[in-house]
Amino acid sequence: MTANYMSRMTDILKPYPAYKDSGVPWLGQVPAHWEVRAVRHVARPVKGRQPKALYSEDEAPAGAQPYLTMEYLRSHKGTAKVYCTLSDGLVTAAAGDVLLLWDGANAGEFFMAKDGVVSSTAALLSTDEHDRRYLYFMLKQCEPWLRALSTGMGIPHVDGRILKQMQICLPPHAEQAAIVRFLDWTDRRIRRYIRAKQKLIKLLEEYRQALIHRAVTGQIDVRTGQPYPAYKPSGVEWLGEVPMYWEVRRLKTLCRMKAGANITNQSIEPSGDFPVYGGNGVRGYTSNFTHEGEFILIGRQGALCGNVHLVQGRFWASEHAVVVSLYGGHDLQWFAALLEAMNLNQYSMAAAQPGLAVERVLNLWAPVPNAEEQRRIAEYITLTTSGIATAIAAARREIELLREYSTRLIADVVTGEVDVREVAAQLPEEPPEEEAELMDTDETAEDEGGDEEGGAEAVEEEEAEP
Repeated sequence: MTANYMSRMTDILKPYPAYKDSGVPWLGQVPAHWEVRAVRHVARPVKGRQPKALYSEDEAPAGAQPYLTMEYLRSHKGTAKVYCTLSDGLVTAAAGDVLLLWDGANAGEFFMAKDGVVSSTAALLSTDEHDRRYLYFMLKQCEPWLRALSTGMGIPHVDGRILKQMQICLPPHAEQAAIVRFLDWTDRRIRRYIRAKQKLIKLLEEYRQALIHRAVTGQIDVRTGQPYPAYKPSGVEWLGEVPMYWEVRRLKTLCRMKAGANITNQSIEPSGDFPVYGGNGVRGYTSNFTHEGEFILIGRQGALCGNVHLVQGRFWASEHAVVVSLYGGHDLQWFAALLEAMNLNQYSMAAAQPGLAVERVLNLWAPVPNAEEQRRIAEYITLTTSGIATAIAAARREIELLREYSTRLIADVVTGEVDVREVAAQLPEEPPEEEAELMDTDETAEDEGGDEEGGAEAVEEEEAEP
């Protein structure tokens, strides 16, 4: 799956021979033989209900069914973490059914269901007439409008009247099946390519981490590439021995750490005077700044807890970042590399959403060479890892482009921009085990676009349940 492959695929797909006006502004023209119908004529939304009790996987009684939380639906692998027993009034879904997130921060998002009980924040879109997977692909095109029109003063929720009146296009049943066959076949190849790139990124990151770790812990002298002449016990388990003339000091003697400021009351825009940094880099821009100079930022919450970034200039550090101010006489780049090598995410507090235990981090012991050697180590790390960083960025960009291509292709196919019937009929059959293998790809784990807000939304959606 390369740029050339995508170009060839696009060239193969041609428009339908005849089109008609759909009467729907966002759809425009659709193939002449397709129907355009309101959702209420195609599927019936059935809202989930709150079970009497929820159980963890270890505590679930015999016969308990998975409770379809948003976290479980978004994951591509693994088992459910929450279960419930069946009772009157509960709505159950089968794998492949279409679900709609009805309440919560992401109200209006569609999912493919897994076997289990529908959450009280979701609704099952029941249909007996149409291909469920085609319906899912089609409804995903409606998400921007449905989400934009969600209502509610507190917790947003889907407006059922808007959902039922929403117009979608429907090809004949055999053509729906052909479209699904084509999109599933393409999706398997895209996911296979993404999985290969993710493995490459992981290997490159591990290699980069190894280079950094060896340099900042004194396993090699960066001037010679060989071990130092003499070592001494550090007294710190994770360090072992350190070069004879290095110090071992607590981090609190080298720096101060403080959480960033709450950004809730500030307007974050796509562009502006000052960048707003969270736990995963720039989140947007605002007209104010909280810091000026050179600093290190550490991700404070969620899956990004412990991420390390070097920043400079005027900027706003959000509450999702810890700002590190280095005391005089020490090299900032060396210290950032040291923090990265210390794997700080292991020092997060146990909670529903992990948070960095700052006081615990400040009391950690670390190896400290003199200022001149700090500078040499920083230069060595920049020299030896710059090519690796470039390769990682290129692989991530390829993944991003493939996902953009996939999104665009799905939209073009399910709205009739291109005709895939002939191509779908010629696709080879693939063994079932290949699909099972591809399910090992967890695309959300390597989601470069995610940030610390994703975890908060998932929690909010579940807390919306009565």
